[in-house]
Amino acid sequence: MRRAVFVSDVHLGSKHCHAAEFADFLSGLRCRRLYLVGDIVDLWWMAQRRASWDAAHNRVVEALHALARDGTELIYVPGNHDRAIRRFCGLVLPAMQVRRRAIHTTLDGRRLLVTHGDDYDGITHFGGLQERFGDWLYYRILTGNRLTNQLRRRFGLRYWSLAEYLKRQSDAAERYIARFVQAGLDDARRRSLDGIVCGHIHRASLLQRDGLIYANDGDWVESLTALSEEADGTLCLLSHTGKVLADVAPRLRLVPQDAQRAA
Repeated sequence: MRRAVFVSDVHLGSKHCHAAEFADFLSGLRCRRLYLVGDIVDLWWMAQRRASWDAAHNRVVEALHALARDGTELIYVPGNHDRAIRRFCGLVLPAMQVRRRAIHTTLDGRRLLVTHGDDYDGITHFGGLQERFGDWLYYRILTGNRLTNQLRRRFGLRYWSLAEYLKRQSDAAERYIARFVQAGLDDARRRSLDGIVCGHIHRASLLQRDGLIYANDGDWVESLTALSEEADGTLCLLSHTGKVLADVAPRLRLVPQDAQRAA
């Protein structure tokens, strides 16, 4: 039983969503609290392009309902692609809470800002023609990523992110991600928090910098990852198969002598 799990950027309804893998991940999940950190349903894609919704997408919805029935608390923090859901922020619905942002307190007492991350676009984006070209190129890369992995599955090969590989070769992409990470950490520091959990940029990461935690739970169109807080307070970056890709151990908590004697 995990204390919490964080997922974002599933983009249900878009053709690039790996809904089957996400449904499998949810089906094997047991956690007290599940944070849906934005862009879970791609309302923007569905309004602009032809929606893609199949049995795997239905399995995702069914798995979320099953978690709620089993007692998992669902907290939805909408992003930019499901921005319309922000009008319900502050509501406690029968199946979940909707929040503009949230604060998650870990077992060791660290307080983490939970936000999608699109609030930092004004700081991190290049703007102009370069940005529009980048958006166009990114969707072409996602198409190549999908076709590449369809071919790999035929040969029994595991999932591999072509999109992630190509982005790591781009200096411009790396500079953008570095600015995003710093913007998130600066925001957490201004709020006197211990770190941030976010998504948005489709780059999974878990690191500590200047005493703060930066955790990006990744996405389900490229990296197929999630973030978890385990029962002992360890933060883990997980692949869709459950493999631990990175972790941050809980900090030591001193137990008062009176409590030790009482124990």
